[in-house]
Amino acid sequence: MYLLSQETSKKIEDQLETIFNLQKGLSEMMNLDRYPKDSEGRVSALCTAIIHEAVELQRTTNWKWWKTPTSFNESEAREELIDIWHFVVQASLELDLTPNDIVEEYKKKNEINRERQRTGY
Repeated sequence: MYLLSQETSKKIEDQLETIFNLQKGLSEMMNLDRYPKDSEGRVSALCTAIIHEAVELQRTTNWKWWKTPTSFNESEAREELIDIWHFVVQASLELDLTPNDIVEEYKKKNEINRERQRTGY
């Protein structure tokens, strides 16, 4: 099983903290007049944004088997993935998840998923 060293885990948390701080700063710059006022509404809106950004990411791929393939634009795909990250981080902030919470929750869920693979899930 892949376990993070304490030092590596701390570096990840520090990097996530940087991302969270950048997102908080961006949020403070935005006009949020149309942003839902309640937590559930905000999380729902962010889920919609994540779904739409995921579709934009998918559009960078040749998923249409009936269409002549085009060159994969990795740069565009990366940009769309980062758009998803913006909304995921914002949803994390809405749910009061800290970078440490994310690392710990990820470890727990990763172990569950590994156990599922070991037992033929």
